[in-house]
Amino acid sequence: MAEFVIKLADERGRVQEQVQSAATAEELRQRFSHAGYYVYSIKPKGLTGSRRKAKLETFIIFNQQFLTLVKAGLPILGSLEMLAKSQKNPAFAGQLQNVAARVRTGESISAAFEAQGGFPIIYTTTLLAGERSGNLEEVLGRFLSFQRISLTFRKKLTASLIYPALLITLVFGLFVFLITFVVPRFATLYDQLGTNLPGLTLLLLKVGQDAQKYIVYVLPMLALIGYLLFRWSKTEAGADRIDGLRISLPVFGNIWIKYQVALFSRTLSTLLSGGLPLVPSLETAARSIASKRIAKAVFSSVTHVREGKGLSVSLEATRVFPDLSVEMIEVGESTGALPQMLNSVAEFFEEDVQTALTAAMALIEPAILIVMGIVVVVILIALYLPIFSLGNANNFSH
Repeated sequence: MAEFVIKLADERGRVQEQVQSAATAEELRQRFSHAGYYVYSIKPKGLTGSRRKAKLETFIIFNQQFLTLVKAGLPILGSLEMLAKSQKNPAFAGQLQNVAARVRTGESISAAFEAQGGFPIIYTTTLLAGERSGNLEEVLGRFLSFQRISLTFRKKLTASLIYPALLITLVFGLFVFLITFVVPRFATLYDQLGTNLPGLTLLLLKVGQDAQKYIVYVLPMLALIGYLLFRWSKTEAGADRIDGLRISLPVFGNIWIKYQVALFSRTLSTLLSGGLPLVPSLETAARSIASKRIAKAVFSSVTHVREGKGLSVSLEATRVFPDLSVEMIEVGESTGALPQMLNSVAEFFEEDVQTALTAAMALIEPAILIVMGIVVVVILIALYLPIFSLGNANNFSH
């Protein structure tokens, strides 16, 4: 017998977590399901962390192939074994082999994938919904559609940010090159000439000398600070504080909120379309988004939903979700087409994010170029001003 941590909800939607003993996770799942509980998380006790995650593109290709094989009439176990052998990524292939071994012993496919610890919670929950409804093909197809749209949108966002990031890197690199390489050589030249230097030139030479002297200490210190910040960002308090700073940014904070609302809406729509109840779907969708503040808002709305209040009213009470998204969700609830309306919310905000980001980048790119130009001009003036002064002095002496 092994011990498992099981997370379940009773008929009133109250979620609880227990430690139970069972031969397999599937046996435990069936035991509580037959007792009238909704089970949506079973993990071996003591399992910490997660295994290495497969790349999203690889994961999507696997699921597309898996869905094709299942539609063609191949058994789930045979499909998993065949795809595990064809995987080039050893870690991902090992996970699939473990999944196939678990399915062979009688575990459900959702429990087998969940036991790996490296797959998205929305995926294992979607598989569970497919098993419960007896329509795994349709549910898996919806998940694939969701992942393709999310991947396409993410690629568009990444493409929009590449050029500004490249510009900022070039500006920083140019500044470091001028300060640490060019300026010290001018300092040596002016020392040999023994001329009086303007204040701007003296300031720049002092910066260059200090940069050369302390850069050996500054770089490791910056690397250490960066590492500590990274570790802190992985803690609950750190992630929450960083997300709060991200949300408070002018322009970009609003874009971040809309992006997370779009992701939440599309995730919730996928889960509801798969046949999951609203409360577990909300909790799973909340865990699938990166924004800690929005996730907390969704979790707080779950309490109101359990009390019988509408989703739109519950989300409005959090004062985090944009008014338009709440209004659209309210329309979806009143017409009985909530999953379809959530998809519309996602599409609207994804387009809004893309438009806003394009407009912001159109302003930032020239601003970066202007700043780079000003920095270069100031440095050149400071370096060459004494040379011009010497030239003028020689002309007057003649």
